[in-house]
Amino acid sequence: MFIEPNLKGERRGWIEVICGSMFSGKTEELIRRLKRVKIANLKVEIFKPALDTRYDEVKIVSHDTNSILSTPVESSQSILLLTEGVDVVGIDEAQFFDAEIGNVCEQLASKGIRVIVAGLDMDYLGNPFGQMPCLLAKADYITKLHAICVKCGNIANISYRKTAQAGQVLLGEKDIYEPRCRHCALEK
Repeated sequence: MFIEPNLKGERRGWIEVICGSMFSGKTEELIRRLKRVKIANLKVEIFKPALDTRYDEVKIVSHDTNSILSTPVESSQSILLLTEGVDVVGIDEAQFFDAEIGNVCEQLASKGIRVIVAGLDMDYLGNPFGQMPCLLAKADYITKLHAICVKCGNIANISYRKTAQAGQVLLGEKDIYEPRCRHCALEK
């Protein structure tokens, strides 16, 4: 990743977005980056949407069960209130946040804070998910990760829903979702 030189000695912030389908390693990558920041003794605050309680009430947990402590919040505006004096902000499951999450990230970056955001870029139908398109447009750096299709072994970019339940948001894991490529997602 390229980090622009800071020739004037002032702090400059930016937005990094980690996106992809379920089971692609987004949360794993977010945790990896945040742990490295902690090793560098930078002040970090980590957030997740309060509605995501799949693995833990307060921790961000990857499918591989790696975890890091976070603060669950009801709205993206809460993040602004809890980030005074920090160097880095981590945000997981950004697709579940309200319409202000992009502006919140922009405000943080403008204050000189490094913002690392992870989320699903597409829903189970392959459509843009929540505020992720806005975050991708505002990002200085984007990392797109892929899973492996469970049907054919090619790269997967769709979080295929194995149930007929409708609605864009349905929290679940391998019991409800599996990674599929574009072609195999069309099969039943």
